[in-house]
Amino acid sequence: MRLQYADGAQSEPFVYDTIARDALDAVVVAAHYQDGEGRRCVYLRTAVRPPLRLRPMEVRPFPEKATLGVLWELPAGLVEADECSIAGVRRCAARELGEELGFVVSPDELVPLGPSTFPLPGAIGERHHFFHVEVSPERRETPSEDGSVLEQRATIATLPLSEAIRLAAMGELEDSKTELALRRLVDALSC
Repeated sequence: MRLQYADGAQSEPFVYDTIARDALDAVVVAAHYQDGEGRRCVYLRTAVRPPLRLRPMEVRPFPEKATLGVLWELPAGLVEADECSIAGVRRCAARELGEELGFVVSPDELVPLGPSTFPLPGAIGERHHFFHVEVSPERRETPSEDGSVLEQRATIATLPLSEAIRLAAMGELEDSKTELALRRLVDALSC
C-alpha cells in the first residue's frame, strides 16, 4: 500500500494485513426482561471463538483462563447480502435473536441501541449495529441456530443486568461488543 496525502504526496510503500469476508457487518442484540423481583435481566450465550483458543503462548503477557476460546456474549451475527439496508439490518437482528436465543420478534420491535461502531478498524471494516428488545421469558423457544458448528450446544443464561455489568468490569465477560451493548442498555433504560 501507499498513502495519498492531501498535498498529492505519497508515502513509502508498506505492507498492511487486513481481514476480508463476504458478510462484513454484524448485529448485536440485547434481549432483556424484568424479573419477579423487579430486576432488569439479560440473556447471554456461550460462543466458541477459535482465534482466541489458538493464541500462541509466546504472545500472552499473563496466564490465560482454561476456558480461553469460549466467551459469554449477547446474540450477534453477520448481516447477509440481502439484509444490507436499514430494514434488512433489523431483519438480521430479529433472525439472530431466533437463531441464538429462541425468541421470535418482529423486526419493528427491535430498538436501536446507539450508533454503530467499528470494533477492529485496524484489521477489518466490520461495523456493529446494536439493538435491544424486551422479551417475555415464557415465550422463549428452542433456538433455531444457523447450522454452523460454532452455534451448536451453546449454553444460554440469564442474569441481572447489574451483575452482567459487574462481571464485565471484572474481566469475566471479555467480549467488548457485549460490554458496550450492556452499558448502552443501562443508559437507554435510565432515560
